[in-house]
Amino acid sequence: MLKNIFCLLLPLLFVVSCGSAPQTSETEVPWKNLTVGNDLAGWTSLGGDATYKMEDGVVTGTTVSNTPNTFLTTDEMYGDFILELDFQVDPSMNSGVQFRSNSLPTYQNGRVHGYQMEIDPSKRAWSGGIFDEGRRKWLVNLKDNPAGQAAFKQNEWNTYRLEAIGDSIRIWLNGVPTAHLVDDMTAEGFIGLQVHSIHGDKEPGTEIKWRNVKILTENLARYQRVIDLPAVTTLNQLTQDEEKNEFSLLFDGQSTDQWRGAKLTDFPAGGWSVSDKGVLSIAASGGAESAAAGDIVTKKKYGNFELLVDFRLSEGANSGIKYYVDTEMNQGAGSSIGLEYQILDDAVHPDAKLGNHEGSRTLASVYDLIQADPNKPANPIGEWNQARIVSNEGKVQHFLNGTEVLSYDRFSPEFEQLVKESKYVDWDGFGQLKEGHILLQDHGDLVDYRNLKIRAL
Repeated sequence: MLKNIFCLLLPLLFVVSCGSAPQTSETEVPWKNLTVGNDLAGWTSLGGDATYKMEDGVVTGTTVSNTPNTFLTTDEMYGDFILELDFQVDPSMNSGVQFRSNSLPTYQNGRVHGYQMEIDPSKRAWSGGIFDEGRRKWLVNLKDNPAGQAAFKQNEWNTYRLEAIGDSIRIWLNGVPTAHLVDDMTAEGFIGLQVHSIHGDKEPGTEIKWRNVKILTENLARYQRVIDLPAVTTLNQLTQDEEKNEFSLLFDGQSTDQWRGAKLTDFPAGGWSVSDKGVLSIAASGGAESAAAGDIVTKKKYGNFELLVDFRLSEGANSGIKYYVDTEMNQGAGSSIGLEYQILDDAVHPDAKLGNHEGSRTLASVYDLIQADPNKPANPIGEWNQARIVSNEGKVQHFLNGTEVLSYDRFSPEFEQLVKESKYVDWDGFGQLKEGHILLQDHGDLVDYRNLKIRAL
């Protein structure tokens, strides 16, 4: 009889013991408290001249007139983490908490940039949204999240929870989910407490306070929460600010309808492929220029424009983004003719040491004409980089990961002289077309592309 009872109970005991892990109580969570005591050791103020002090574990930031946004930032950098903190803000203030943020000499003279967990006590009520400070601006707002908008408590202490794990960013305000973002632009950076700039007739001396700023960096899967919000992704999508500024997608992660072969009427049958992760790739084929699948070009031509392209190089790879391309200019062997934003593994590919102008075949350079700043902020091979090209009324700028690395006037005598000294000397009017196609180059090496966006200027 006892044996039979045990056999009946055994499956139930197994389900109870193995079905789900017990919830960890708050007292057992191994938080590291970043705000302890009465000094700001481990923190550094960046940006403007607003003031900060810490008393009994409470950080108080105070506004100062006519100074930029100010950030009290951790000296330590954080990648994957879970963060919790309390904050109290004056109803007249706007503020935020930076995370995975950076201040680099090469980026807008050290401007703080990166993700921000918004603090917004205004009637708009977007506290808990995600703003990309110094870069793409709004990524997740709360206009379609009334429960999140209602979660903020005016003139009281509020509590944030932020989970930044891999490319997943999730936020709760007072226990209510406010943002769920999938984005991988920055993997690591500091935590920062913002005092927003004030100007004009606004009185200085307004305060915002933070306390119980605590972080987890290990065994994060054990402490993750389920979030009841659909994820917003930036992959091959326009941000709110890009929509406002009339950008359009050249690639939506699936369709190649806006592209054709440079020497074809249709898209190439092979060589170029689209993955289920929304990546457009040119396959390796031996390293020859436009000898396999061939280059692809936009079906539409562009005059004045701003172009954004994410690219990822394989080791030793060579490719390029060309603009003002005339596909009729070269119907023979090799690539179509146009100005080129060089894409290259500078450390491995021999082209980095070639060219008629020193350094002019390195990453982000105007190929064979103008060298990009040697101190350019390139990410390692195998990681994503962002190219940005702005061309307006003859002035052209190349950017790499948000930093301007060169500029030139394509209608200037100086540019004409550079062309005369380059491989393009035999192409009449090279670089001076009023409009042309955008081109992605097949140079026989594996290169990935995504987030291709353009707007007319």
